[in-house]
Amino acid sequence: MNIERIITDIIEKNPHIAAIIVDRNGIIRFINDTYLKALQMPQDQVLGQNIRNVTPDSRTLKSIETGRSYIGYNWSIHGRQGVACSVPLFENGEIIGAFAYSIFLDIWDKKLRDQVLSGIISNSSKDSYVEAFKTRYSFDSLIGKDPGFVNLKCVAQNIAYHDNVTVLITGESGTGKELFAQAIHEGSNRRAFPFVRVNCASIPHNLMESELFGYEEGAYTGARKGGKPGKLELANNGTVFFDEIGELPLSMQSKLLIFLQERELERLGSNRPIRLNVRIIAATNRNLEKMMHENKFREDLYYRLNVIRIEIPPLRLRKGDIPLLAQHFIKKTNEKLCLDIEQMSDQAMELLMQHSWPGNVRELENVIERAMILADLEDMAVIMPRHLSFTPAQVPQRWEEEEDEDSIEIKDLKTLVNEFEKKVILQVLRDTKGNKIEAAKYLNINLSSLYRKTKKYNIDF
Repeated sequence: MNIERIITDIIEKNPHIAAIIVDRNGIIRFINDTYLKALQMPQDQVLGQNIRNVTPDSRTLKSIETGRSYIGYNWSIHGRQGVACSVPLFENGEIIGAFAYSIFLDIWDKKLRDQVLSGIISNSSKDSYVEAFKTRYSFDSLIGKDPGFVNLKCVAQNIAYHDNVTVLITGESGTGKELFAQAIHEGSNRRAFPFVRVNCASIPHNLMESELFGYEEGAYTGARKGGKPGKLELANNGTVFFDEIGELPLSMQSKLLIFLQERELERLGSNRPIRLNVRIIAATNRNLEKMMHENKFREDLYYRLNVIRIEIPPLRLRKGDIPLLAQHFIKKTNEKLCLDIEQMSDQAMELLMQHSWPGNVRELENVIERAMILADLEDMAVIMPRHLSFTPAQVPQRWEEEEDEDSIEIKDLKTLVNEFEKKVILQVLRDTKGNKIEAAKYLNINLSSLYRKTKKYNIDF
């Protein structure tokens, strides 16, 4: 029985394994159904083709060239993530081709997936893993047509492919530094592994070392039984995002520098080094160069982090993107709050264009969300200038609205929600002529809840 027959018997009908065999020239001689389904191609369009033209990210050709096996590397095709292996095939001491196979994360049964993921994240809790693994943004989430922003996005996309390169993201607060970090992770071969956030400003200094490096059982009073892996260990094979890196205490800067140099760590209370494979992305809104001169940030750490730098421009320098961002946030908020706001008036858009946006894109999103709630309270589908509220010191001149001179008093969100709820209940009671049983059915709430709300809002109907 030849080698192709043996492999065929093992994997041909296995729905969890995608497998392929190529000859010494990289020509595909065998491919199973799982691989074909992943490629979304029929067999006759694949057999006889060079693997470079079918799956260019495969390391199978490299395995033939070097005679080495490549085991457990990240691999994806058409958005499906997998762990792949490429091994050379020998006959009489000569390489005659290669065999490659991949197990897709998204087609594993739950039991198998949980077993593998538990190995990746060591002894961490399930909640820690879910939080570490979760990413919400990709390059499609980076909205903008400004030439400088588009160029920056292209640079980030190219960096994503080089998934061992350390990246430093700078920019003012609210410009979207974490969005870029998550997009880089999602665009890399590490996307199937954890993306772990470390907010250097929110972790108490006395807990920073145990949070980053973990600890062994008995390392200190109150240490968890069995120990605990740190955030760096949780992110093995994935990405660690150090947000607000400028807030990292000097004592921890030296320890992080050692990790960046050696890619090894020791848990608190342990002398056993743990070798890790993680990508580091750091972000800050502070001037690290100035902090270096003031001896508040280590120079050697700065140069270790500043391998590739992405500086995100503030919103005031790309105001041409405001209409595009506004439309994006209107759609997003409609889905989030179940509203039906269609657009923004020309006068309101002009106000947005006049504003200096000290809070950048984050402020724009908050201003639009608030404006949509206020517009909805008036049963309007269009955002008007009176619905907008800005940072007090930066308020642009208001437009006069000939069609409606009434204005809404700006209040906190809870008050606005209560007023809206009262308004809805009153309208339904009018429509049902005060029949509270029918009103409760219409509102899809219990009758007792309706009575409590009418009492709360002093509704006498």
